[in-house]
Amino acid sequence: MKISEVIGILNQWAPPAYQESYDNSRLITGDPNQELKGVLISLDCTEAVVREAIEQGCNMIVAHHPIVFKGLKSLTGKNYVERTVIQAIKNDIAIFSIHTNLDNVQTGVNYKIAKKIGLEQCQILAPKGEILTKLTTFIPKAHTDEVLKAMHQAGAGEIGNYDHCSFSVEGTGRFRANESANPHVGNKGEVHQENENRVEVIIPSYLQNKVLRALKKAHPYEEVAYYLSNLNNLNQEVGAGMVGKLPTPIPTKEFLQLLKDRFNLSVIKHTFIHTDTIEKVALCGGAGSFLLGTAKSSGADIFITGDFKYHEFFDAEDSIIIADIGHYESEVFTKELIYDYLKEKIANIALNFSKENTNPVKYF
Repeated sequence: MKISEVIGILNQWAPPAYQESYDNSRLITGDPNQELKGVLISLDCTEAVVREAIEQGCNMIVAHHPIVFKGLKSLTGKNYVERTVIQAIKNDIAIFSIHTNLDNVQTGVNYKIAKKIGLEQCQILAPKGEILTKLTTFIPKAHTDEVLKAMHQAGAGEIGNYDHCSFSVEGTGRFRANESANPHVGNKGEVHQENENRVEVIIPSYLQNKVLRALKKAHPYEEVAYYLSNLNNLNQEVGAGMVGKLPTPIPTKEFLQLLKDRFNLSVIKHTFIHTDTIEKVALCGGAGSFLLGTAKSSGADIFITGDFKYHEFFDAEDSIIIADIGHYESEVFTKELIYDYLKEKIANIALNFSKENTNPVKYF
């Protein structure tokens, strides 16, 4: 197996198109065509993690956080980022990051956190808009099922828990082929009428070209008529954070203790406890203060995340409890998430957890 095959599997799970504009989820170092020897899975990639990969015979590191966020103008080893990259290149180790794209998918980082807490009825807290496209095309009636099948296989027509979704209405197509054409039906120089179905499907915008290739390959016409419409619809399967409910309400202090136990916490920074019980929970792995307003609007009793600044705690305004459990602490179990996914998809490859505690924040 090549490194590129592992990357393909991970990108299918968390498409790079779903990463935030500031992010750098990608292959950062290494040759994608290199034969895979082993994978080391880590939250961060540091010099110590690269050494660990060398010791374990792994030539690929899959890290949640990118070691390179901004462009490097030199590689002199003057800081830990440059030294980590140099060390990886010298030892032929590929570093692959799967960051905010894994945060933003339904089965990603936030789902893992929700399941550790025991939440049910989980939904994306802030679904993304403007990432869906409607494809409208016109297919001869006798070929509609065949063409639709090809488009569905390319990723068209998936809406939430449903797939093979489409809308069709019957009509009459008219056209005239010129002398250079090779018409599937009708004669050159004559206006032809054909019973056709107008077919509409929803597609993730990043799959647009793939679905169009499938359409044109399966369609019997020499020239395929279609048009694309960008949609403002929210994609309920993609976005930031998550919200869900506990099976039964839990006393607030008992719930905070549950968080400490499940996430191995020594401390939780939280706002005023204004409610006796917790039932509805909003959360975001990593730094999630930007979602506080959305968490409050969702009706959640508590918002769990990391990296809240002092003045941002005031914004709870006793209408929600902010529980800052720490950036590293909220996301460290992403290693398990990636491991379990790869284990299910790929057999007979060496998968290893990094044992390095890369948390730069210490508690006394």
